[in-house]
Amino acid sequence: MLVKETFPVTGMSCASCAVSVETMLKSTDGVKDAGVNFANSTAFAEYDSDKVSTSELQSAIQSIGYNLIIESEDPYAEQEKMQQEEYKKVKRRFIGSSIFALPVFVIGMFFPDMPYAPWISMVLTIPVLFYFGAHFFKNSWKLALKGSTNMDTLVALSTGIAFAFSAFNTIYPEFFESRGFAAHVYYEAAAVIIAFISLGKWMEEKAKSNTTTALKKLMGLQPKMVKVIVDEKEIEMPVGDVQKGQIVMVRPGEKIPLDGKVTVGNSFVDESMISGEPLAVKKKSGDEVFAGTINQKGAFRFEATKVGNDTLLAQIIKTVREAQGSKAPVQKLADKIAGIFVPTVILIAIATFTVWMIWGGDDAFTHALLTTVSVLVIACPCALGLATPTAIMVGVGKGAENNILIKDARGLELAHKVDAILLDKTGTITEGKPEVVEQIWKDENLQNQEILFAIESQSEHPLAQAVTNSLKEKVEKNPAISSFESLTGQGVKASANDETYFLGNRKLMDEHGISLSGDFATKAEEWQQKAYTVIYFAKGNELLSVLAIADKIKPTSAEAIRKLQDQNVEVYMLTGDNEHTAKAVAQQVGIKNYKAETLPADKANLLKKLQAEGKTVAMVGDGINDSHALAEADVSIAMGKGSDIAMDVATITLITSDLNSIPKALKLSSNTVKGIRQNLFWAFIYNLIGIPIAAGILYPFTGFLLNPMIAGAAMAFSSVSVVLNSLRLKRLSIE
Repeated sequence: MLVKETFPVTGMSCASCAVSVETMLKSTDGVKDAGVNFANSTAFAEYDSDKVSTSELQSAIQSIGYNLIIESEDPYAEQEKMQQEEYKKVKRRFIGSSIFALPVFVIGMFFPDMPYAPWISMVLTIPVLFYFGAHFFKNSWKLALKGSTNMDTLVALSTGIAFAFSAFNTIYPEFFESRGFAAHVYYEAAAVIIAFISLGKWMEEKAKSNTTTALKKLMGLQPKMVKVIVDEKEIEMPVGDVQKGQIVMVRPGEKIPLDGKVTVGNSFVDESMISGEPLAVKKKSGDEVFAGTINQKGAFRFEATKVGNDTLLAQIIKTVREAQGSKAPVQKLADKIAGIFVPTVILIAIATFTVWMIWGGDDAFTHALLTTVSVLVIACPCALGLATPTAIMVGVGKGAENNILIKDARGLELAHKVDAILLDKTGTITEGKPEVVEQIWKDENLQNQEILFAIESQSEHPLAQAVTNSLKEKVEKNPAISSFESLTGQGVKASANDETYFLGNRKLMDEHGISLSGDFATKAEEWQQKAYTVIYFAKGNELLSVLAIADKIKPTSAEAIRKLQDQNVEVYMLTGDNEHTAKAVAQQVGIKNYKAETLPADKANLLKKLQAEGKTVAMVGDGINDSHALAEADVSIAMGKGSDIAMDVATITLITSDLNSIPKALKLSSNTVKGIRQNLFWAFIYNLIGIPIAAGILYPFTGFLLNPMIAGAAMAFSSVSVVLNSLRLKRLSIE
């Protein structure tokens, strides 16, 4: 059986590590596809569970020096714990290496001729390289045995070569002195490089942890403990132990721990963190409640209907996590470059050494050694590997904080290109809840209203619910209906108390000779002009009432559509309603392009037509009838209160019903893509400029050679700068 799972990964220190893990997963028998995100240290694998087990995947990754967390109740909590431990380790490495590197630096730069200077420096450098920097050598050795390389390889080679050369000259200085050369040592370069890289990794880990703050906020919405009613007694237990069907107690001010249905009591619940709606929602017996929302005043009990990973909050967290781990199309180029980067740098370093040895003059070996070490140190694929995923993580997190749930990086990367958007009318532009907005009666005869209520109570028509809702507070009894006949395309015919009643459209009235005059005619005409659905209720040939039903336009629809148009996006409205209603709604919200009486296939056909014209098209819908068009769209956006199938198909889900989230999503995409491009630009430019300078290209013109220590500092801060630029997206407005 084909299974897709995401696992936390530990031990990765650079983008090349991620490529190594991904390559190993993909080459494992039974794995169909795999991918690794260096920024949030996760890997996904799509594999045949009959051919390969998770423990075999873990073993494959362990063989190259990394690890997958598989057997854990909460693997991400375990990963976070490990990351905290790693953060503390990196911090200790930086502090420890700095304590020893500082005197080495001072001796090497200011007191190189003091007695026993080389020996003191060597003794102080040994713990820096082989204790605080031991992991560089261990990891590079493990990878070398597998025929692979990563950033650790470059660090180990550069510092190892510098130390070995210096140690040789310290122990046996006569070798070079007897040939007329000075026996130079470069302990300060090796020691300070380790210290700088440790500083960079410490800052990088600290900055990277900030990219997941949105996810941590979501996870913090669910309480850890819950009060369960057993034999009318309250028992406190971990939320993970609650079983479906158990009764849970919630008091004022407490967070609701699971999804369920209220059984006893009533209250108002703040659902803004999930729905985006600012007003608290009244909850009574039979109403649904959701994990992560906050109970306000009353106390109530509810039956747990969804527990663990099945709750709405858990699904949102899962979607955000998967989106943060997904790869944008632009990342593929960066991955390919990172995969060949380290071997290429090693070849450049060898070429640099060779050229200096041939044309370097009297100081050929010294210059060859320094430039080779500088090239190995300054060339860092980490900035390249972090450029896209860190921006994606921050973008997805900011979206989640603004009720925009992004399913994958592709949708986030593409949304800013949208220049045409199709909006389904019902439930998207409108509330999707028809209600009686006006009504006129021949007289206020309660019996007639009760008969209308009784007839509509038997009808399955979507508008029947609107009529019964408008009358249920008035009626005192529900008269028996002796016959009920549905008349397709017209309405219904029913009998009660030996009288015949008609309920339906104007066509039904005309067919049975029921005349429309006076106030009835005036109001019906007025309501039709407002795009209301008008229904008529008659007894025999006597008209009793005319009712106007409308699906109200959302208060923010017109504003959101104007914002989209200001962003040069063409807005189209699609609806199955008649031309008259569609035109009236389109005029009210400022849409010029609309199409009435559309079937699901018609929506998809219009979408394909616009795509054929070269437009990037987004589809926004909330129902099963929108799923075809959502699947065909370049960017698909589902309203969070819509059907499950619409949300499954869509790449972006708006948890709120506010259409203003759509222009926000497009602006978020624009900001994120700009951040990615800036990151990639600086990552590429850094290496394109840094490596030639480190190799000594400026020396023939200016006499300048890059000090390996400066190269180490530049390498360390390049990754940090990319992460900090991504974090800047948090502060950018998407209004």
